[in-house]
Amino acid sequence: MKISVSGLRGIYGSDLNLYQICNYAELFGSRLLDQGRKCVLGRDTRPSSHIISRVFESTIMKQGIDILNIGISPTPVVFREARKSHGGCMITASHNPLDWNGLKFIIDGRGFYEKELTEMLERSVQQSSSGYGCSVNSISTYTDELLELVADMQIKNDKKIGIDPGGGAACIYSNIVFRSLGYKIASINDTLSIHPRSPDPTVDDLKELQALVRSSSLDLGFALDLDGDRLVVMDKTGKKLSSDLTLLLCISSAMKLGMRRFVLSVDTSSVVKEFILRHGGQVHFSKVGEANVVMEMAEEGADAGGEGSSAGFILPKFNKCRDGLLAGVLISSLDNESINECTELSSKYHQIRSKLAVDSSLHKALIERLFDIFTPNSTSTIKIDGIKLVIDENSWVLIRSSNTEHAIRISVESTSDKAGALFKDILTKTKMVFDEIR
Repeated sequence: MKISVSGLRGIYGSDLNLYQICNYAELFGSRLLDQGRKCVLGRDTRPSSHIISRVFESTIMKQGIDILNIGISPTPVVFREARKSHGGCMITASHNPLDWNGLKFIIDGRGFYEKELTEMLERSVQQSSSGYGCSVNSISTYTDELLELVADMQIKNDKKIGIDPGGGAACIYSNIVFRSLGYKIASINDTLSIHPRSPDPTVDDLKELQALVRSSSLDLGFALDLDGDRLVVMDKTGKKLSSDLTLLLCISSAMKLGMRRFVLSVDTSSVVKEFILRHGGQVHFSKVGEANVVMEMAEEGADAGGEGSSAGFILPKFNKCRDGLLAGVLISSLDNESINECTELSSKYHQIRSKLAVDSSLHKALIERLFDIFTPNSTSTIKIDGIKLVIDENSWVLIRSSNTEHAIRISVESTSDKAGALFKDILTKTKMVFDEIR
C-alpha cells in the first residue's frame, strides 16, 4: 500500500483491505469535523470501487458527516463538486491496474498538501456527538460549468474527434461535453465498467482508437484513464502524442486566453518552459504530484500549469486537479498553426520515463548514493524532488520516489540521438547501487 499526496493506493484484497479503508476514512472524517460536515463522494468503474464506496460512506456517516453521493464520476467532477462542499473523496487508483484501488481525499477543492497529510495521519479519530450523518444522491453540474468556462473561446466546431474513455468514469461526460461544443464525435469503449484496454492509456497502444481515427478521417483522438484526469491525444495520422507535448498544447491554448504565469512539475520537458518564455510568460517549478503543483500555484499566484509526465493540465480557477476533459476541450480549440508550432518545437527533445521496483524504505538511501555518484558529471543539480541532474542545455536526468507505487522513477530528456544511451547508463548505475544497499 502507498499513501502520498496522490492519495491512498494498493492492491485491493492484498495490501489494501476494508479494515484499512475504514481506518483512513475515520481519519479523514475527523479532519472534516474541524471544518464542516459534508463530503462529496464519487467512484470510478473498477470492480472493487462500489464496495469500497459503501464502506467509506458508512464510516463517514457514523462520524456525523453527510454524504453527497454522485456515483460513478470522473475525478475532475468530484473535485469540482467538492469546491461547493467541505470535502470530498474519490474512490480510484487512477491509471493503476484494475486490481488496484484507493482513496483520493479532497479539502478546499484540492488534494492534501504533504504537511496536511502528515497531520491527518497522526491525529486521533474523533466522533461527532450529533449522531449519524445522512446520505443523498447528488447530480453534478460540472458539464454546464465547463461549457460556461469555454463559452467565450469562439471554438470552431468543424473538427471530428474520436473518444475512448476505456469503460471508465468519463464515459458519459466525454460524449456530452464534446457534442455540446458542436463537434462530430465517434466514440468507442464507452460502456461503463467494461474495460477493453489498459486503465492507463499512456502505456496502451490504443489500436482501436488508432483504427477509428484513420478509418473515419478524424482530426483528433482522445483517450482517458479510468478516472478521467489523464488524457492521451492522437493526431490525425493515428500517432500518439507524448505527454509533454499534450501539456504543451494545453499551455498554448491557455496563453491564447491571456494566461502568463505557470507552474510545472520538475519532470516536465524543457520544451514547455521554452515555449512559455518565448511567448512572454513566467515559469516556476514544483515537486511532482498534483497537490504539490497546486500548492506552488497558490504561492506564486499562477494562472495554470501541470505535470509533463502525466500530461496533467491544471487550471486552478476551474479545478485544482488534473482535468482530462478540460484538457481535451482546450486542445480541440487550437488551430493547425498553433498545433504545428508546438509539435515542431517539441521534436528536438526526446523523453524516456521508466521505473525500478524499490521498496519505499530504501528510497532515501538509494537517492543519496546516486546523488554522490552523478553530481560530478552534471552542470547543476536540483533537489526539489529527488535529484535532477542537468547534463547540458538539452539534457537532464531526474531520479525520485514514486508517489503512487513502491518504485523509483527515472526520467531522462535529451536529443533523440543521446537519450537512449544516457538512460541506459543511468539505469545501469541505479540498479548497481540498489543491489549494494538492499
